[in-house]
Amino acid sequence: MRLERITRSPPNPSHFTVLIRAIPRSSQETYSDSVKNFFTKYHSSSYLSHQMVYRCGRVQKLMSDAEKMYMIFKDASFEQNCKPSLMQRGLCGAPTSSFTIISSEMDNVRGKSGFIHMDLAKIEKECAAAFVFFKTRYAATVTAEVLQSSNPMLWVTDLAPEPHDVYWSNLCIPYRQLWIRKIGTLMAAIAFVLVFLIPITFVQGLTQLDQLQQTFPFLRGLLKKKYMNQLVTGYLPSVILILALYTVPPIMMLFSAVEGSISRSGRKKSACCKVLYFTIWNVFFVNVFTGSVISQLNVFSSVKDIPAQLAKAVPRQARFFTTYVLTSGWASLSCEVVQVFALFCNLVKRFILRIKDDFSHCPLSFPYHTEVPRLLLFGFLGFTCSILTPLILPFLLIYFALAYLVYKNQILNVYITKYESGGQFWPIAHNTTIFSLVLSQIIALGVFGIKESSVASGFTIPLIICTLLFNEYCRQRFLPTFKNNAAEVLIEMDRKDELCGRMEETYRDLHTVYCQFTATSHELCRCGCLNHRGDVKSIPNWEKLNPGKDRSQLKGSLTIHCNLDIEETSKK
Repeated sequence: MRLERITRSPPNPSHFTVLIRAIPRSSQETYSDSVKNFFTKYHSSSYLSHQMVYRCGRVQKLMSDAEKMYMIFKDASFEQNCKPSLMQRGLCGAPTSSFTIISSEMDNVRGKSGFIHMDLAKIEKECAAAFVFFKTRYAATVTAEVLQSSNPMLWVTDLAPEPHDVYWSNLCIPYRQLWIRKIGTLMAAIAFVLVFLIPITFVQGLTQLDQLQQTFPFLRGLLKKKYMNQLVTGYLPSVILILALYTVPPIMMLFSAVEGSISRSGRKKSACCKVLYFTIWNVFFVNVFTGSVISQLNVFSSVKDIPAQLAKAVPRQARFFTTYVLTSGWASLSCEVVQVFALFCNLVKRFILRIKDDFSHCPLSFPYHTEVPRLLLFGFLGFTCSILTPLILPFLLIYFALAYLVYKNQILNVYITKYESGGQFWPIAHNTTIFSLVLSQIIALGVFGIKESSVASGFTIPLIICTLLFNEYCRQRFLPTFKNNAAEVLIEMDRKDELCGRMEETYRDLHTVYCQFTATSHELCRCGCLNHRGDVKSIPNWEKLNPGKDRSQLKGSLTIHCNLDIEETSKK
């Protein structure tokens, strides 16, 4: 399915682009000249051009902020002049006067304001990173997979993410720092897991009525009431745990950003894995092995006792897991439909900050790092708890049926697809499902061991082995297609585009899609890319790519503002 999507989709600029990092510094030439000389020398037949990545300073940030402030003042002036009706279409709706006259003032500001068209050569500084464009998909893929230097810490290549998927702020991070950042974020994540044991231990204490009565004798009379017993030991622990878990996704997203991911989808994928491991460990394992933290660690002192310990401990938390599915699962679907957080932000924006702006200016993207771990966690609970507590299955079936309808509606009608992840989250779902199956079989083995059923245990062990063999087969057969693209597929796509004459259009679009600056136009990026190419020979058939136009006409009035003197910038 993934290969079929790639072949049937329109030409993707990321298939022709390679991100190069760790460009060696030279005192004799700029980074741009180094890239051009290197790829002209070693990839002359396939090299097309390149686009440098710049380290933006405070001036560029002020330019973006000025544009945002202009939009706010424009809305305020429109409200004073036109005075539309204040009646709303619901809590999130726009004013009843749905027609808005959009003036061309913004274009005039961009065209006339001096600070927008400042000499960017004095503002920007080249980073040791660049986007290199190639003539074919196959050439870009080969370049990304092969070492470019005898020193693997120099000229590091990766396939470029989609233009809207690029995480620009991380491209300027020195490549030598990445391994330190990964170790640091790993240690920070482990420390966060240990700190999170405090609320988990408190939740565990609420689920055990006998320990509560011994610790707090004055609560014995209150806990003897049936409804209070159910509230304190069943509903309250899951609510406290859910509220504590709401802090996990933002923190894990921050850790993933610090790691140095080059794409937004890669950052979400990393955060998704962290949140998934965190929730499975804290929601299931820490809650199953009740008691103090020390006793939880002592449970694993003997590997042979793990199946028996799981078989004894899982039924004790049956009520907690069932309540967790109701409170975290069913309630999360209703919150997903209502969009509570977005609704609250919109109300604050409209009635407190008095910003009469359409909500569509800040479209939502699907939160993979929160929803995918939640779905996989419920599947994990279904596999592991169904053996000893089958009553949880109807609640899970209802949840998954409602989740299918809710998420289908949200993806089609609410969330905006800014970029394609290309099925990169599917290996996470596969590995979690296999782990859930193996753990459920281990729990079954522990149950049969407690029952002293040697025949059932004998049939369970081959089942575990077959599951692991199936996982290894899937890793060998399907996982490589998620990591790399097939050469035959790329070559066939290149040949098809050459026959259809779409290559020239693709070459022309490559130089504008990877535009780093939002406050400037795509022509600015085009001019910058022209300077990076150096001469017309860098791109074959310039007249065919731009019929009836020469390069002076292309620059036009933007020549003053597109004078990116790379050599002068590097010297400064």
